[in-house]
Amino acid sequence: MTGFQTHAAENRADSPSPEERLLELGITLPPAPSPVANYVNGVRTGNLIFLAGKGPKRADGSEVSGKLGKDLSIEEGYEAARLTAINQMAVLKVMLGDLNRVTRVVKVLGMVNSDPDFIEQPAVINGFSDLIVEVFGERGRHARAAVGMTSLPRGQAVEIEMIVEVDGETTP
Repeated sequence: MTGFQTHAAENRADSPSPEERLLELGITLPPAPSPVANYVNGVRTGNLIFLAGKGPKRADGSEVSGKLGKDLSIEEGYEAARLTAINQMAVLKVMLGDLNRVTRVVKVLGMVNSDPDFIEQPAVINGFSDLIVEVFGERGRHARAAVGMTSLPRGQAVEIEMIVEVDGETTP
């Protein structure tokens, strides 16, 4: 395998839908988090949706905050990234009506609030990537960057953007 993956059509009838996978995993999508400034959660152009960066907001409205390598462990960061994936899927659900309309997760940019000596950003962002692949299967495999930042808004542990390809139907 070369590390490159082309857009191969996955037989969706042979695998559970993303929403069935969420049920199997015991995950209920929360309401989509509202933007905290002058932007929108996502923009669709053609068959691509560019999702704004989201962080690890819990159902009660609190956020996972702190610096990895100082305040938070890799495991805590992994869980924060996983929570961020749930929030991004909630945005997609609102935008599309049905997560099965995602044909491909194209690109993920994961930013980690890092202590200067922390170098395990990929291990943290794996929390996001692992859940996306669990939910979407092969069409969830994506290109990715995982980078360290000296700070993130409100001190949140991670912020993650995502680009997805969707079917050609108009949004609901």
